[in-house]
Formats: sequence, structure tokens, C-alpha cells
Amino acid sequence: MDLNYTAQDLEFRDTVRTYLEANLPKDLQHKVLNHKRLSREDLVRWHKIVAQQGWVGTGWPVEYGGTGWSAVQRHIWEEECASAGTPPILPFGVNMVAPVIMAFGNEAQKRHYLPRILSCEDWWCQGYSEPGSGSDLASLKTRAEREGDHYIVNGQKTWTTLGQHADMIFCLVRTDTGVRKQEGISFLLIDMHTPGITVRPIIMLDEDHEVNEVFFDNVKVPVENLIGEENKGWTYAKYLLGHERTNIAAVGRAKRELSFLKRVAAEQHKNGAPLIDDPVFASKVASLEIELMALEMTVLRVISMDSAKRGPGPEASMLKVKGTEIQQWLTELMVEAVGPYGLPFDPDYLHGGHEHSAAGDDDAAPLAGYYFNYRKTSIYGGSNEIQKNIITQMILGL
Repeated sequence: MDLNYTAQDLEFRDTVRTYLEANLPKDLQHKVLNHKRLSREDLVRWHKIVAQQGWVGTGWPVEYGGTGWSAVQRHIWEEECASAGTPPILPFGVNMVAPVIMAFGNEAQKRHYLPRILSCEDWWCQGYSEPGSGSDLASLKTRAEREGDHYIVNGQKTWTTLGQHADMIFCLVRTDTGVRKQEGISFLLIDMHTPGITVRPIIMLDEDHEVNEVFFDNVKVPVENLIGEENKGWTYAKYLLGHERTNIAAVGRAKRELSFLKRVAAEQHKNGAPLIDDPVFASKVASLEIELMALEMTVLRVISMDSAKRGPGPEASMLKVKGTEIQQWLTELMVEAVGPYGLPFDPDYLHGGHEHSAAGDDDAAPLAGYYFNYRKTSIYGGSNEIQKNIITQMILGL
């Protein structure tokens, strides 16, 4: 896509490419480009490398340690990172709770938490969903009752991504049961090492430990860990979800995976010719690429709004819906391209236990698990059905 970058933008892109070539460890790059699984150490290692450069808070204001980059520069950074095959900078601290702390936290909270997020001294996870409270998040039941200078928290959260590694969790809790359900919620920052917290793994279909249940049994949380005002947490939660949904679009990663799809399809054959030359399959790839181009331009417009000091609005729901549909479409076409070669499951290879897949096709080995894992994207961050309701009400006015 020709984005008509200015000379300054092109210079910035060259700077980013030079940095990535010099600083991205080859073993991490190999894992990402070959769809292998990343460990906690892998993710922290890359975060700290970028932190040394001062480039973790790409969307943060300079006064909090951010880069001060423009929307286009942030887009270039994300695109170049995806193209190069960097591990992700996990969003839970940098892109989700940090904007809430900046917007609604007090000065003491900003001074304490923001530097620790930038340095990855604290690994954050999200405490939103509960059994029976997913898309209808306002129905959550985890209670926080104030006793002097502490809250006592009891309840359960579920689908807590990478919570087994976390030092901190930002958590929605019910502090008032006598009002409309949205009005009795508060936003707490909770130390995961506090007595009374139990993390129980949920092992997924691909045998990966990615998500968890988190139980709170009389957990004492200092009142100073409350963000903003008591019972105003629903406002802060919606603000956070806007940032999460914008980032879920993941255009740069989708463009990298589109290139992977084209390469795999060029290597597979149908009726003696490369699959990518088959008119039916080629039309599917072309349709996907057109949708991805349109999504990229929409992301740039939404990010530009945020740069103008306007937080993500209902447009973020559009990005979430279309971005996740494209990601799922990509995995579907990948599995279609490799056909039966995607059937063998080799978890030892995915974890780096041996260099090549026992099934004999390194490209195909991760794709079935990749496909199944990406079924989740249309659910987390607020299901796509809920996002369509938001679009209908807030954009179309229906």
C-alpha cells in the first residue's frame, strides 16, 4: 500500500529498520516468524530491549516517558515490528491499564506504576470477565467491601490471559449492590502476590497454558489502589476497552501473515500448478487483501483522532470486528492452503524442543493450533455481536 509517506516519515522508517536489524535477537525472530510459542522470558526480554531505547510507550505522552510519536510514526513502528518478526509488547500494562492510570489515576499512582510498566518491572493481567459475566460485563459479581483503609475482595475472574506470570491485575469489582449494575462498579489495582489469590490454569485445545481462572478469597487491597472514584469504575472500564479494541485490529501482524499465506500457497500445488495461481483460491486471497487495506486506512484515521486528544470512541468497535474477522480469515486460508499437512500436532516443536517438525513440514505444523486459537479473537475484548450493537447505537443512532 502506498501511504504517501513524507520524507520525514521515510527517514523515521529507515531508523526503525536499522534499529530492529541491530537489536532484534535472531532466536526470538525465528520463533515469531515460524509461529512457535513464546515464553515469559522471551516476552520480557524483548520488552526490556525496547525499553532501553525508550520506545515502549509509543502512544504515551512524553511527560510520562512516552515517545511523543505521531499516529503515522506509531503505525510505521508497528508495521516494521510485525514485518521483522518481533515478539509483541504485551498490551495489558502499556496499552490498557496505563491509559486509565494517566487519565483517571492520582499523581502518586502515576509516579509509582507508569515507570514500572515501561520497564516491565510489573507484568499486568486483566480481571474483567467472570463465569456468567463476559459480554454482559456489568453483571459481574466479584465483591469489594471496604474495611477501614482496605477493601476485602471475594470472587472469581476467568479467561485471564497470562495471569500465571502476572505481578499485578487491574480488576473490576462490585462495591455497591443497591444501584443500577453499571453504577456500582469500581476499578482496583491488585497485587497478584497478595494472600488469598489462587490462579488455576485453563488448558486450551492446542494444549497451551494461555488463560486462567483467578480466585479471590478475602484478599486485602489498600484503598490507595482504587483508581478514581468508588463506583465510577464502569466509566474507566469503557475507556480501557476502547484502547484494547483499537489494538486488537493488529494490522501489521495481519500483513505479515498475509505474506506468509502467499508464500505457503506458492509452495503448495493443485493440479500440477502452484495453489496461488488457482483462480478460486487467488480470488479469496485478493478479497482478504482488499479488506486488510481498508482496515489499515481506518486504523490510521482512528489513531489520528486519539492523537487529537480524543480517546477511542465507537470507531474502535469497528476496528475490533473487522480486525478479528480478517485474522480468522487468514488462519482459515492458511489451513486450506496446507490441507492435510496441517493435521499432525507437534507441541514439542512449537515449544522449541527440536528444530524441525516431526511431521516434515515446518510451515504447516503450527497452523491447525493457530487456527483454533484464533477462534477466540471475535470473543475477547467484547464479542463481535456486542460490538455491532455499539456501532448500531452510537454510530448509526438506531
